[in-house]
Amino acid sequence: MITRSGPTPFRIAAVAAPLLAVVALAGCASTGAATSGAAVAESSPPEVELAAPRIVVAYDGGLAVLEGDTLETAAELPLDGFLRVNPAGDGRHVVVSTDDGFRVVDTGVTTEQHGDHAHYYGQEPRLTEVVFAAEHPGHVTTHHGTAALFADGTGEVQLVEADELGSDEPDVDRYASAEAHHGVAVALDDGAMLTTLGDDESRAGAIVLDRDRAEIARSEDCPGVHGETVAAGDVVVLGCEDGALVYDGAFTKVAAPDPYGRIGNQAGSPESPIVLGDYKVDPDAELERPTRVSLVDTEQATIRLVELGTSYTFRSLARGPHGEALVLGTDGAIHVIDPVSGVVTTRIPVIAEWSEPLDWQQPRPALEVRGHVAYVTDPSDSSVRALDLESGEVTASVVLDHVPSELATVGE
Repeated sequence: MITRSGPTPFRIAAVAAPLLAVVALAGCASTGAATSGAAVAESSPPEVELAAPRIVVAYDGGLAVLEGDTLETAAELPLDGFLRVNPAGDGRHVVVSTDDGFRVVDTGVTTEQHGDHAHYYGQEPRLTEVVFAAEHPGHVTTHHGTAALFADGTGEVQLVEADELGSDEPDVDRYASAEAHHGVAVALDDGAMLTTLGDDESRAGAIVLDRDRAEIARSEDCPGVHGETVAAGDVVVLGCEDGALVYDGAFTKVAAPDPYGRIGNQAGSPESPIVLGDYKVDPDAELERPTRVSLVDTEQATIRLVELGTSYTFRSLARGPHGEALVLGTDGAIHVIDPVSGVVTTRIPVIAEWSEPLDWQQPRPALEVRGHVAYVTDPSDSSVRALDLESGEVTASVVLDHVPSELATVGE
């Protein structure tokens, strides 16, 4: 079922930061208040040039927007509840999963591509008044220029074109899943969509629907389906309790080497046909702390396990600029894995040793990569670090006024 409606995010504009240096915002001016989800700025101070894109860090009680090179605070955005942050796919906005719905942060960044590099321009970041209403907001994915917002409480999917998030009245396509469940959806080419199958007791697999939402593919061979990512060749990979499910125009099941071999979180790269995933083998554990990760080869339909010698969590997985697999271990180091050979090629110390908390909503270190820079949070001292992946050097570090949880980056 498809319906269309139009929540109304708005663009903001206020000057912030001196030219060519990303420092604390100054001379900021308000551009007006939102009414019914829309606002119009009467005046827009000029943008200023930035040296890097921005980062949005979630904490208990709000969001901090940081400059990507110095990590100085560009804005503090108060917001109640447990917050999860997701890039919207347009290089500027971040979608925030809140208790009541999906909110949109305008980071103020504008990107201009110039051959092999980009220029960034900035305005004052702002939390818009728009709420994409959802019961138990869950996963947000961005693919083919479309953000897919999944509501676990109803199974409703809201699809929003990423480049419309800054407009007054973006269109929203809505799809109602057959049953409510903890799921995820992914926009595909030509208006098609992949979305999970399940109910409030179990999840079984996924279906693919064409632009008219007629079913064109289905697999119920993915118990406990969870998480998604996209590999080279526009291949979608979902995690299962017994391996992975790959979609490249048809579904292929990739079996785990263990009867229970759960992959629930994945990190893909357009540079590699191999997907990095977590890997757990104890279905009865209250909290399993695995030390192996999975490498799912989408071309060969195989899974290789890599022993790290340290545990990690669902916020530990990322991909580097060359497709390398990155894992932030509880030993405080980023483990760099060659996805083809499965060999750990480098270990880069970045924070102190840490331990995963029992409650998944409690802060734990998180890894996010933008270009050649890795951003790492450390809740133990409320810090965020920027690490050059080529040199292994920490280029910036900051201690926040709040304990960081998740983070998301914008820019191209």
